[in-house]
Amino acid sequence: MDEKKIRRINELAHKYKTIGLTPEETEERDILRKEYIKAYRDNLRAQLETIKIVQPDGTVIDVKKRHDEKYGTGDDEPKVVDGEC
Repeated sequence: MDEKKIRRINELAHKYKTIGLTPEETEERDILRKEYIKAYRDNLRAQLETIKIVQPDGTVIDVKKRHDEKYGTGDDEPKVVDGEC
């Protein structure tokens, strides 16, 4: 998400708190918020997928690989492991 859209979200938030928003502005705010949340989640997921855990014995665990093995990749039905989804 670019700086211009973030600035617009903040403008709409300020206007909402002071004088209120028109229905069109409310719709724009909702669309921008959803876009911001999606970008935030995508960025967080990308960061989490690069995490590697080094065990005391020196073995390395790839968090993304372990998650995909346990829960699936999200492309298909969730796998059931130990009675959990």
